[in-house]
Amino acid sequence: MAYTGSCACGAVTATIAADAPVAVRQCWCRQCQQVAGGAATNNAIFPTESVVFTGELATHSYVAASGNTLTHSYCPKCGTPVMAQTSARPHFRTMRLGFLTPGHGLAPAAAIWTSDAPPWAMIDPALEQFAAQPPAPPPPTS
Repeated sequence: MAYTGSCACGAVTATIAADAPVAVRQCWCRQCQQVAGGAATNNAIFPTESVVFTGELATHSYVAASGNTLTHSYCPKCGTPVMAQTSARPHFRTMRLGFLTPGHGLAPAAAIWTSDAPPWAMIDPALEQFAAQPPAPPPPTS
């Protein structure tokens, strides 16, 4: 199965040649709350080589609570969050579920950095939960 995605204005698109993501997670770290306007980000992790973009991406990098450099990418024209990539795992791209074309059927299986969630956060108790950084997904196989 291939996945596709587009920003709100259509200037950035992506095709993801993967049968399934490596993981699908909801992140409550403070930086993701800022990117998401107060809530968590919802993300699907894919091997880097499976993701092909068209259009220009803008980026912002910083050192996250994990100690890794995290780079957020977004459309410079409409501001749609597109993905994140951590220096600890350059072999993965963490794609924002809202960027992906509807109908993808993906939903978070885990909530991470729950210790940073605000008191009003509604975290599904059925999700596997991690107070901070979870174990890394296994590297992609070639």
